[in-house]
Amino acid sequence: MTETTKAAQNRQDGDGAISRDRLIETIKRDWALEMDGVAMYGTLADREKIPERRTIFQKLAEVERKHAEQWAKRLRDLGAEVPTTHSGKAHAVRIADTPGGMQQIILAIEEEERRDVATYLRQLRQIQDEETRAILREVILDEFAHAHTLRRLYTESSPRSVLDYLTRRQRQGTGSWIGDAIYGVNDGLGAIFGIVSGVSGATLGNSKLVLLAGVAGMIASALSMGSGAYLAAKSEREIYEAELQRERAALEAQPQEAKEELAIFYQLKGVPEEDAQKIAEYLAADPAQFLKTMAAEKLNLTEDALSNPITSAVTGSLSTAVGAFIPVLPFFFMSGYPAVIAAAIVSLAAHFAVGAAKSLVTVRSWWSSGWEMTIVGAVEGIVTYLIGIGIGHVGA
Repeated sequence: MTETTKAAQNRQDGDGAISRDRLIETIKRDWALEMDGVAMYGTLADREKIPERRTIFQKLAEVERKHAEQWAKRLRDLGAEVPTTHSGKAHAVRIADTPGGMQQIILAIEEEERRDVATYLRQLRQIQDEETRAILREVILDEFAHAHTLRRLYTESSPRSVLDYLTRRQRQGTGSWIGDAIYGVNDGLGAIFGIVSGVSGATLGNSKLVLLAGVAGMIASALSMGSGAYLAAKSEREIYEAELQRERAALEAQPQEAKEELAIFYQLKGVPEEDAQKIAEYLAADPAQFLKTMAAEKLNLTEDALSNPITSAVTGSLSTAVGAFIPVLPFFFMSGYPAVIAAAIVSLAAHFAVGAAKSLVTVRSWWSSGWEMTIVGAVEGIVTYLIGIGIGHVGA
């Protein structure tokens, strides 16, 4: 690289772009970030016992290594040395310390990947060097694909995570109360069935005590779910509005970079690069529509799909109360072991119904999904009942 070229690149600071020296430092950090990703996925592959997951982690590590090699080559092209060690963001260290097992580790990695994408998108807006921008576009596409892969792994890691994910997607996809209702019924049923089983074991099915504990738990769960649904819907709307504001500022300050970012999102959907750029150009002619489209692509959310906070609160509270009332119902008319047996039967039947309902949005058969949820409920009931018996003997 000639001194004239270097000087020209360094003068870019005055135009709002980054200088050559800053570009090199940025690329070094990106190289370290990708090398840390190699170590993270490699560690997970070594620890993973499920062959399919191990293969996925190994492939993700290979992609991260490819990115690191691309950044190393770019450094050499710029006349800079490639670092021999890296510290990066210490993904591997943070992920290793994540509590909660593989499910939470996968979720934490997905969040890391999305943060990395945000970092690269900011660089794409700042960097004018076209060769570096080309690498950034490729890396962003790969990192988004990683995040989607990790989300699929997360939803497959437990029955409950599948239900949480599906109901959240239902809320985002329709903007209706259906997702809140399904989630509420499931949450209320599971929580109060555990309470009823435990208190029944401790009191030998004393209907007054079970009713007291069950109704109190039902009210508390309903209020908790309602307030949680309200705050979630309100936060979702605030995030959407904040994203619109950020994209509005970006479009006004750097219209070309904003259009390029939108084109990247369309490429993620499989649209050819040339067509994606044409779509972005077309949408940019209507700033209001452009901003809504950008927010939809980034958040997987549209204004029409936003939940009404009041509706979400009412739906969440009532549906949780309905689910919570099912295990308590027999104790209004019965007592002792007959009430305990009746509560178990109706509760497990309800678990089966909730599980079967999942088949409406999954490819699994209704009976398989229903039995899976029933088994989960049965284990929950047996464990809490035995704990209740133990507590009852301690207090006797």
